[in-house]
Amino acid sequence: MSGFTHFDAQGNAIMVDVTDKDITERCATASGCIRVSREVFDAVKGGTAKKGDVLGTARIAGIMAAKRTWELIPLCHPLMLTKVTIDFAMEEETCTIRCFCTAKLSGRTGVEMEALTGVNVALLTIYDMCKAMDRGMEMGEIHLEEKMGGKSGHFQRTEFEKI
Repeated sequence: MSGFTHFDAQGNAIMVDVTDKDITERCATASGCIRVSREVFDAVKGGTAKKGDVLGTARIAGIMAAKRTWELIPLCHPLMLTKVTIDFAMEEETCTIRCFCTAKLSGRTGVEMEALTGVNVALLTIYDMCKAMDRGMEMGEIHLEEKMGGKSGHFQRTEFEKI
């Protein structure tokens, strides 16, 4: 199983031992989107959704999820995140709400999974709060935008990699 760090020599799943890794600053940003009906888009944008502040609630949910990624994804390390942000961009023409999550820490392992988890849960929260208006909402385009730090260095998604 050479090359696969989440497996031992016998092929058993393991948590990667990061004890000997250097503590470095690490940061990752992920994004994704949810396409909604005009009714939902206008309600979210105007703050008139019956369940309340959709984006504010989704922001808190995404931050909370990023902090608890280790409880959701097997073999992820519990991390002491020093920063998590959730931001949204409203795309009027396509009734799309784009979500960005950035996670940061100084540690021995990266924060890509935390950023991706934050995006997913923020989008799911938008769906949950608006499903009475539109059950046909579609989430997608969830991916890592950029990561910095650690042994593998800097990664930034290129045009070629974009869908």
